[in-house]
Amino acid sequence: MLLTLTTTHRPATDLGFLLFKHPGRVQEFVRSFGNVTVFYPEASDERCTVAVLLEVDPVRMARSVGRDAPCFSLGQYVNDRSYAASSLLGAAVADVFSTARSGRGDSHQELADTAIPLEISIPVLPCRGGPAVARRVFEPLGWTVEAEPIVLDDRHPDWGDSRYVRLRLTGTVRVADALNQLYVLLPVMDESKHYWQGNDEVDKLLRSGSGWLATHPDRELITRRYLGRSGLARDALVRLAELGDEVDEVFAPSDDDDVPHPEPGSTPDERPEPLNARRHKAVLDVLLALGVRTVVDLGCGSGQFLRTLVAEWSFTRVVGTDVSARSLQTAARRLRLDKMSERQAERVELFQGALTYTDERLAGFDAAVLMEVIEHIDPGRLPALERVVFGAAHPGAVVVTTPNSEYNPVYEGLDGMRHPDHRFEWTRDEFAAWSARVAAEHGYTVQLHGVGDVDAERGTPTQMAVFSHE
Repeated sequence: MLLTLTTTHRPATDLGFLLFKHPGRVQEFVRSFGNVTVFYPEASDERCTVAVLLEVDPVRMARSVGRDAPCFSLGQYVNDRSYAASSLLGAAVADVFSTARSGRGDSHQELADTAIPLEISIPVLPCRGGPAVARRVFEPLGWTVEAEPIVLDDRHPDWGDSRYVRLRLTGTVRVADALNQLYVLLPVMDESKHYWQGNDEVDKLLRSGSGWLATHPDRELITRRYLGRSGLARDALVRLAELGDEVDEVFAPSDDDDVPHPEPGSTPDERPEPLNARRHKAVLDVLLALGVRTVVDLGCGSGQFLRTLVAEWSFTRVVGTDVSARSLQTAARRLRLDKMSERQAERVELFQGALTYTDERLAGFDAAVLMEVIEHIDPGRLPALERVVFGAAHPGAVVVTTPNSEYNPVYEGLDGMRHPDHRFEWTRDEFAAWSARVAAEHGYTVQLHGVGDVDAERGTPTQMAVFSHE
């Protein structure tokens, strides 16, 4: 199978820095399922294309018996999953571009954090459901989709189309997002994986889908097709619902209702209030008590809390910023910016930006909100966020929420951190120490609070710090 990724961002050869693959070299990778070759058919300042060529080796696959392979003697010969070529291509792309998928850019970090023009082409791709499915899964992510059916046999056009399409995607997307979307969606289109799936598949899906899967209108289709086994899909949807603002909306029936439906036979009073709703209320109460008038939601994501802020008319200016252009597009739809009255639209602004780089647009606010954001920052880059938010922007107040790692054992089946994209999760003592240091360094006082049900030994699931000027 062949996949090409092209950019016209100038200089286009910066694509090599983002992918950590030099445009002047041909690189070959030997894997258990075949050989993967990465090369650049074109590389100029105006246009640069990287190609990934996968040559499947069925003999090598049959001889490579892993721990999760079927335990009967003929399993390697009757396992049809081995021939899910699109899944193999997704795995190959994820493997050879693993550093790029993480969003790391080293000397070109600002470019890695930026959406750039991209074009992805796959000349032959299995797609169960045809072009309509390709459009369903890719268009909501900001891609323009061209999916041309491939006829079953040119000599017999009356036989109709095959289950393969010629796929071309164009859009302005972060390279890391594009690679993670391909990793998830290539096997989704084929509805088949090349290996037997274990429980770690849920973590793989949540990690690669971070920042886009939760807001996808066909997230349930994607989850069920990716995981295949209904038990894993159900576990994944439950996990998504427990993760808070990033993914609580998985069970939301529409943009107008972020609250999960109650179980059949239950009454509204029996339905537990989601943790993210309680977190929103706690932060809103703090902002109202402080009497602030202008608020910026840093790392606003898909705009759930922004909608709460916009509904409160005591806030004369509400701004949301996020590194993901796709998330901002979703936030704009959620807020219905295009349908707002002129008076209301004057209060609201969205813009793209990274919190680890000084941005004058962040200055001058009465309050800033960092809701479930800091744990997504690599610890080594956290000081940069502190300088940008508490130092350069220096709002009148800052409200920070983050998970309390001591509470994690309360969640049944949770092994590790609450979200695959979390770089860390702090105990109450660790969060208190960080808050005290930041407050002292930047001229704030700080108060700590808990959000959610209280466990006598472990505290609350969410911890909150309220920084205000001395």
